[in-house]
Amino acid sequence: MSMYVIQTLMGALGSVGFALLFRIRGRKLIWAGIGGAMSWAAYLVCFHGGLGVFLSLFLATSAAAVLSEVLARVVKAPVLMLLVPMLVPMIPGGDLYAMMSRLVVGAYEELGYYSQLVLTEAGAIALGIICTASLTNILNGLRGRLNHEKRP
Repeated sequence: MSMYVIQTLMGALGSVGFALLFRIRGRKLIWAGIGGAMSWAAYLVCFHGGLGVFLSLFLATSAAAVLSEVLARVVKAPVLMLLVPMLVPMIPGGDLYAMMSRLVVGAYEELGYYSQLVLTEAGAIALGIICTASLTNILNGLRGRLNHEKRP
C-alpha cells in the first residue's frame, strides 16, 4: 500500500480519535474522520505538487473549513465540532517537537529555524480558518439581503 494512502488513513484515524475525545458520536464522527482524511490528502496533493508548506497548509485548512461549514448545516451541528477534529492531522507536531528539543539542548540557531517553521505552519492554519469563516459570513449576509429584497 502506498505511503500516501497510509498517511491519509492515519489522518482519518487521528481525527476520529480526537472526535471521540470531544464526545462526538454517530454520523458526525464519520464525517469528522472523512474530513480529516480529506484535509490531509489535500495537503499531500498540494505539497507534492510543489506549492510549499505554507500554501499547502492554507489550502488544506480552507478545504476542511469549507467542508465543515457545509456539513454543519447538513448534520445540524456547530462548525467547530466538525472543524477541530478535521484539522488534527495538520498540527505541526514533528516540527514543534524538534523546536522544543533544540530549546532544551541549547541549539539556538536550529531553535530559530524550527520556531519560524512552526509559526509559519500555525499561521497558515489560522489564516485558512479565518479566510473561510469570513467568506462564509459575507456570503450568508449577501444571501440574507437577497432573500429580504425578494419578499413583497
